[in-house]
Amino acid sequence: MQKDMKNKIALITGASRGLGRSVAKSLAKKGVELILVARTISALEELDDEIKSIGSKSTIVPMDLEDNEAIDVLGGEIHKKWGKLDILVSSAATVGEVTPVSHLDPKIWNKVINLNLSVNFRLIRSFEPLLKKSNQSYAIFLSDNNSKLPKPFWAPYNISKLGLETLIEIWKKEITRTNIKAIIFEPGDMKTAMRASFMPGEKNKNLNNPEDISETIMKLIKF
Repeated sequence: MQKDMKNKIALITGASRGLGRSVAKSLAKKGVELILVARTISALEELDDEIKSIGSKSTIVPMDLEDNEAIDVLGGEIHKKWGKLDILVSSAATVGEVTPVSHLDPKIWNKVINLNLSVNFRLIRSFEPLLKKSNQSYAIFLSDNNSKLPKPFWAPYNISKLGLETLIEIWKKEITRTNIKAIIFEPGDMKTAMRASFMPGEKNKNLNNPEDISETIMKLIKF
């Protein structure tokens, strides 16, 4: 295990699978202590075991991020235990339904906008003070280049990702004189369970591997 990020604390949402899981393991190899947030307890426990085998530490937080107030509670607990946050990686997201706007279930609309956009507002609101406690901190938010142009049938996902990018660009202008570096990262099309859920049977051999993309993210974090 490399020790170049020892004593750093990182929180990762959507940590139980996909890119979030890969980023967690990449950070663990550099000695980072991890706070792992996801809904699936069994997947978090499995990841926790992997991180311990690497030689790093992690705390699992089984939590539904759609419970926005729980994010505030988590921020308070992090303040009590660690007093700071060096790295935030927001990778939790959902597609919802790929369907015409007129056919869209309002519950699905609310879910996608909440998880992909509103949750990130709550993360900023709760964790900005913790990120400021670090000498140098990074807040990385995953977006999607495919959302740059309006695509039929993808309304909630496209709108949520465009909204996220606007939110982060505004926040970046607000924190220019702080130690926080906010980054919008577009991983491209990846081979993940989420992608398979809306692209069943896809046979695209050019999909990015989450393990490779996580190493690209590591290059953005420079302490």
